[in-house]
Amino acid sequence: MNNSEIRALSMDELKQKIKGEKEGLQKLKFSHAVSPIENPNKIKETRKLVARLMTAVTAKELENA
Repeated sequence: MNNSEIRALSMDELKQKIKGEKEGLQKLKFSHAVSPIENPNKIKETRKLVARLMTAVTAKELENA
């Protein structure tokens, strides 16, 4: 997802996306701990996506306040 797609999401959609991505990140970390995954950069990409989503949530909250 790029930033323009993230900004287009509503607050509820952002929160749902964050929840799903955090669960996915947790599964990636666990599977990587058990046996190395094919692309360990996927963990880094997912972590950064969660951060971008959380930044968008903060920006929307400040915009509405």
